[in-house]
Amino acid sequence: MHASQGRNAGLGLALASAFAFGGSGVAAKPLIEAGLDPLDVVWLRVAGAALIMLPVALRHRALLRQRPGLLAGFGLLAIAGVQTFYFAAISRIPVGVAILVEFLGPALLLGWVRFVQRRPVSRAAAIGVVLAVGGMASVVEVWSGLAFDAFGLLLAFGAACCQVSYFVLADHGTEGEDAPDPIAVIAFGLLIGAAVMTVVARPWGMNWEVLGHQAALGDKQVPAVLLVGWIVLVATVVAYLTGVLAVRKLTPQVAGVVACLEAVVGTVFAWILLGEHLGVPQIIGGTLVLAGAFVAQTTTRSGGNKPVVEPLPQPDLV
Repeated sequence: MHASQGRNAGLGLALASAFAFGGSGVAAKPLIEAGLDPLDVVWLRVAGAALIMLPVALRHRALLRQRPGLLAGFGLLAIAGVQTFYFAAISRIPVGVAILVEFLGPALLLGWVRFVQRRPVSRAAAIGVVLAVGGMASVVEVWSGLAFDAFGLLLAFGAACCQVSYFVLADHGTEGEDAPDPIAVIAFGLLIGAAVMTVVARPWGMNWEVLGHQAALGDKQVPAVLLVGWIVLVATVVAYLTGVLAVRKLTPQVAGVVACLEAVVGTVFAWILLGEHLGVPQIIGGTLVLAGAFVAQTTTRSGGNKPVVEPLPQPDLV
């Protein structure tokens, strides 16, 4: 009974995490269209979340000395890199398309495992890659010479590549009895990401007046500061924390599969709130991409039961 209740609670937390992460794009795009640079929105998100998570980092400050490489890589690539590329992408292409391109990450990870680490992957893994790549060809309508802004698609692909670093760092940095607390890794990743983004975004030159006005969320006007609050509190802090708790009640693989719903949530939100309707090729292709991501998340090594990688709590960071 207790085990069943724990699994149900874990599934609920994983769904909450996917829901929270999925809402980041629809809150960020109105801010960008209102006059903020994508880098400014990333800085607001990361710096705000880092401030909230600061007590966790202080409590685990020894981690800076113990795992500096893991924390630096996580902050630079898995936090700052993913979000910068993703927010830049949604300024040029629909949110749903950007998030689907990013979900090539699990398929790209299998390519890393096979060709860089030279570790075997199963036939099912290869099928997952084919599904994801074929689905993405349908999403961007490659047969018509790309239906969306090419640079925007390239930016979204950059987010997918940075997402791979999340899995790779997790695989190499959290094994053994002295594995760091994943919440602490996230806290330090946010702090390092905020420091880097402060240098890159130069928030002192931001158009701060935008935050005092309304932003267009579809055909409605909402306070810009409310959208920032959603991105920081819900789409970042709550999303990460519920993701961590979900994995502790489930497994990284099960939580990762549930997290694939993030792409569905983000696309539906964009459809309802921003009026970004996807066509039949995008819907069919998106289904194939998610199917490929599902296989990539659940596949095992050939001839063994150990997963290809042991990811950190949440496989997506947008």
